Amino acid sequence: GLGTGTLWQRFSKIKIAALRMYTCCVERINYDEFFEKCSLPDTLNSWFLVAQLHVWICLVRIRQEGREGKYMCRYIVHSMWEDVEQRSKIMGIDAIHRKESMRAMTETFYAAIFGYDEGILSDDGVLAAALWRNMFNRQCEDPRQLELMVEYVRKQMQFIDALDGEDLLLTGEVNWRPLLEDNAQSILKVPTPTYNDAGL
Repeated sequence: GLGTGTLWQRFSKIKIAALRMYTCCVERINYDEFFEKCSLPDTLNSWFLVAQLHVWICLVRIRQEGREGKYMCRYIVHSMWEDVEQRSKIMGIDAIHRKESMRAMTETFYAAIFGYDEGILSDDGVLAAALWRNMFNRQCEDPRQLELMVEYVRKQMQFIDALDGEDLLLTGEVNWRPLLEDNAQSILKVPTPTYNDAGL
């Protein structure tokens, strides 16, 4: 079987891939576009709400990869908290407030994950409600924004589901679909065949 050396190497690869996957959630997403299209204020908190949505999409996919997947999930989340703490330091938030906001963000994160998990397994209404509560902070005047985000989550899930599990575990590499696409529907809906008069 696998020697402990090989196993150890594999786990350290997965750990590095976890950081890479988290980085893909941060560096490959156009945050300004989300702020604009969803009318979110340009704050660390809004950044976190968009980041956690993408982290969650990764977690859902990676959880399907058994024990190694669970291990990777832990490190994705770990990378996220380290990054959030770094960002609040850079913004000059003092230690006491940093601790408070980290605690608030932790609660937000687990509540969001719970709601999104329920949403992705249910219909668009439940997913929309989870997005409204979590990403929009219960403030969304425009139903089209919610519709856009529901469609975004569904297409992103479909896209990441199709990626090879082994590749994801060892590289963490995710290229996201853009928020706005000319023809996003074609990804979601399988075209129904059209029949001619002869029924062929």
